Amino acid sequence: MLNFSCRFCLVAIALGAFSISSFAASKVQPVASPTLYASLAHAAPQLNPQALKSALNAMQCAVGSGARQARHLAVIDYSQPSTERRLWIFDLRTKKLVLRDLVAHGQKSGENFATQFSNRLGSYQSSLGLFRTQESYEGSHGYSLRMDGLEPGFNDRARDRDIVIHAADYVNPLWSQRQGRIGRSQGCPAVRPQVARQVIDKLKDGQFMFSWYPDQRWLKTSPYLNCQPRQVASILSANGG
Repeated sequence: MLNFSCRFCLVAIALGAFSISSFAASKVQPVASPTLYASLAHAAPQLNPQALKSALNAMQCAVGSGARQARHLAVIDYSQPSTERRLWIFDLRTKKLVLRDLVAHGQKSGENFATQFSNRLGSYQSSLGLFRTQESYEGSHGYSLRMDGLEPGFNDRARDRDIVIHAADYVNPLWSQRQGRIGRSQGCPAVRPQVARQVIDKLKDGQFMFSWYPDQRWLKTSPYLNCQPRQVASILSANGG
């Protein structure tokens, strides 16, 4: 028969093990489903694997921290030139590619390649990170889509900056023949008029959009890429989930 001190030790060990397991279970792991990643990578072999993994990990962290599941995920790979179709839209239920097309970057982000990004009003630069799409509306550019940036310091002023998805005639491959790039926006991820309605209808009302570039400061401090559940939960709460 165990004496009192031994029984106390066993209880302490059990409680310690329970605490450790509880902490491990509560910690959100920023690792995307291998099956989902494999399916989307197969559907979009030209998409940078690091960009896709980052997008899925950021989304996984958001959902694991309380965000609503989305039907669609858009990924913009700003490491590719504007002359390439660097916008991908995936259906997360069917795990298929819905659309791949051109997308503009901001006037002051760069020429054919975007290399500078900002969250500042009047910067005319694109922003990086995870966005949540919101309502569609008719504006000066016609049918457009608002979105909220979810990353403090990197894209959370998107609504104040009027960063929206809209159609633009300058998103045209013919521009590249004259200027070596397509036209540029004031920071919006503008798309071709021919696909604008399809893009907006797929992405409106609470989908995820993720803009990627190997910016070291963002990669090291993003609360989504370096999944920080408490901070992410606070951000999502402030943005209505």
